[in-house]
Amino acid sequence: MIVETLYYLAGIMVIVGALFSFAAALGIVRLPDLYTRMHSGSKAGTVGSGLTLLAIALVSFDGSVILRALIGFVFFMLTAPISAHLLARASYIAGYRPTTHFVVDDLEKSGGLPSKE
Repeated sequence: MIVETLYYLAGIMVIVGALFSFAAALGIVRLPDLYTRMHSGSKAGTVGSGLTLLAIALVSFDGSVILRALIGFVFFMLTAPISAHLLARASYIAGYRPTTHFVVDDLEKSGGLPSKE
């Protein structure tokens, strides 16, 4: 009884994770500029892969597989947002500006750019 419930729960988690991953892929293809594409890929992609790894940990009855899935989940949750932030900042400093959809450019207003000298 409990094993079947775990399988159904893991199946739901895999389906929801696949939907988030699809939304991330669709956002990467359809969104207008680098920053919105990066946001879609880092946020929705992280949730999609995280749910899939948690589903694997849920249905696996091997301790080493559960440990690796949980370590992978923690790795995704820690590295994806940080790397997206660093890539966005580096591209901004390199001169790639957002589209006109952005109303406020906080980085330019704060003087957070390095000098061009």
